[in-house]
Amino acid sequence: MQDNSQSSMPGRLFPAQSGLSEGPVAILLSLYNGATYLSEQLASLEGQTHTNWVLYWRDDGSTDTTLTLMQRFSQKLGTRCILVTPHNGRHLGVTASYSKLLAAVPPHVPVAFCDQDDVWLPDKLARGLKALAALPATHAALYCARQTLTDKNLTPLGLSPRLPASTSFLAALTQNIATGCTIMLSPAACDLLKKAMPASPHILHDWWAYLLVAGAGGNILTDNHPVLLYRQHGQNAVGAPARFLQRAMGALRRGPSLFMDIFRANTLYLLSRQTLLTPENQESLHTIHKGLRHGWHGVAARFSLLREMEQLRRHEKLEQLVFRLWFLLG
Repeated sequence: MQDNSQSSMPGRLFPAQSGLSEGPVAILLSLYNGATYLSEQLASLEGQTHTNWVLYWRDDGSTDTTLTLMQRFSQKLGTRCILVTPHNGRHLGVTASYSKLLAAVPPHVPVAFCDQDDVWLPDKLARGLKALAALPATHAALYCARQTLTDKNLTPLGLSPRLPASTSFLAALTQNIATGCTIMLSPAACDLLKKAMPASPHILHDWWAYLLVAGAGGNILTDNHPVLLYRQHGQNAVGAPARFLQRAMGALRRGPSLFMDIFRANTLYLLSRQTLLTPENQESLHTIHKGLRHGWHGVAARFSLLREMEQLRRHEKLEQLVFRLWFLLG
């Protein structure tokens, strides 16, 4: 098992390739008490049709046998399995843990986020790399896809919501459509996120990545072909209910205050890193920030924003109705 907590790795692990679709991929795996399902996920990594990958992993303070399972897997893979920061019992949380993993990836390498309890379909990496390879290497891009939702025994429950063909930075402010376990990032997108460190503490790593890539004018590539089995169980960091009614009821229970607290926090975080965003998106953020005052004056300002900024919306009509209500009242 190799231990390396630095931001660059020896070049021999990532030899030069003729193209992104054939080249190496850094898979990032954060672990926390995942022993129950981890072995199936690791087996699915080994079953990928794109075999040129290196696994970067860290344990976020597990108290079960997760660490033992990963140490065995690391011994099996040798230099293709990189431990980032040795286990010290500290629990940082999902976003901070993935930030440490991302910081350890060398330049010019695409990244795939990986959860501990899913099962990847064999062509997952290949599909994402093919999509990213269609764009210039210098362009920031984020790929995300649908999932087949399953119960804890991998019995299919249905598909995750259909992804829009296109999106925008303003739409990204209203909701996250990029499920972390499906995300792949171009090398330029990885560089962008590293410049934006530390990651936002208010949201998970997937929404953070989506917001920054969209805000910087990068491409958001959506794939409506399911690429993995997304296991739903009581310990999910974030679940993905298959039916809209379940999602809508969850939003209603959370209420407008929590949503607007996150919206305001995201706005302030992005304003603190506005030099990474396009001039147009910087201007939009400043305009939105002026409308986030509390009281009736804030409600009137937000009502005007919804009229003026047509792209400040969610992709589904019913979800858009909930967003407009929360945005006005929060």
